Amino acid sequence: MELSTDGLVLGLRRRRGRRYRCECGDSTRARYDLSRRRWRHLDFGSTKVWMEADIARITCPACGIRTETVPWARPGARHTRDFQDVIGWLAQRMDKTSVARLLRCSWEAVDRAVRMLVADHLPTDRLDGLYRIGVDEISYKRGHHYLTIVCDHDTGRVVWVAKDRTRKAFEDFFTALGPDRSEQLAAITMDGSPIYMPVAADNAPQATVCLDPFHVIKWANEALDKARQANPAVPPTPATPAKRSGPATVAQVNAPAKAWRRLKTALRSGAENLTDERRALINALRRHNYQLFRAWTLKEQLRDLYRIPPEQARRYLRRWITRAIRSKIPAMQQLATRLTKYFHQTVAAVELGLSNSRAEGINSKIRVIQRRGYGHPGPDSLTAMIYLCLGGITLNLPTQT
Repeated sequence: MELSTDGLVLGLRRRRGRRYRCECGDSTRARYDLSRRRWRHLDFGSTKVWMEADIARITCPACGIRTETVPWARPGARHTRDFQDVIGWLAQRMDKTSVARLLRCSWEAVDRAVRMLVADHLPTDRLDGLYRIGVDEISYKRGHHYLTIVCDHDTGRVVWVAKDRTRKAFEDFFTALGPDRSEQLAAITMDGSPIYMPVAADNAPQATVCLDPFHVIKWANEALDKARQANPAVPPTPATPAKRSGPATVAQVNAPAKAWRRLKTALRSGAENLTDERRALINALRRHNYQLFRAWTLKEQLRDLYRIPPEQARRYLRRWITRAIRSKIPAMQQLATRLTKYFHQTVAAVELGLSNSRAEGINSKIRVIQRRGYGHPGPDSLTAMIYLCLGGITLNLPTQT
């Protein structure tokens, strides 16, 4: 033990007769040479602690020339296992800059420790037993830079992260999954993106693809907005106040804009969430602009698709598509054509009771990780954090037994 300017240095010595071990598990007594190395350990109060030992270069029959492994540190690390475990435990709860400041190390050391922990602790069997999965994308950088996220509906864990929102990114998942485990998939939830659906059909044809209900209703709201824009008449009001003589006030000038905002809010609201004022506005719309009222009614009827018994979903959606086509509203007719294309996927979501809410919830947690870290330098750094926080990795502090 030595107290130097760097802190407290604890010297370690090899037990006589102990064999040199490679990281693959093989051991040998032969060595090339020795070199002295230090590893950063947890601090003693305000004093930095280092562990110092002589390590050897060995010849492994399977790996070739390698540096021997030591029990107190991971291969290639310059920090002890306890130090890295504390880094990982803190990184699951706070940003890397704060972790680096607390432990008095560099940000790069924290990032490197996180990647080592993920490589060491990420479950190797995370792709086993997958039955229902969800796939979605998330932007990690401006300029349409995405990550493809695959999650397990049953455990809520992230099982696969790949760079880019491409067919190859999803195909790499099925390559890692293998044909045997791909045949075990029963359902895959996703949005209406044309990128992932063909890949799922090619690699897991037996799996039922479920279209996320949130995106279906989003399409309906977009169609309703188009119908509203196609009817630029002045929005009706439940009660028109008496006109005042004299020059128009600012409130009177801005009245049409406010009326449009009130109408837009009322149209986007669900029927069960309408206030008395908004309900009166919808009733007035029925008398003055029946086509827009009809579009709102079709939107509400489509929402009812996810409230009816599952065995009635197929017939109900067919009838809704027929009503939308006969409404002669171009936006609703386009929506009906779109739902006809994804008819089976939309019905499957109702019959199986699945949505992509699990993947959307994971995306929200990833946003928290991004905001907490004030961004990440690259996709690999963010991928490591996603696996560390959402991949089912459990880290214990050195003080926990």
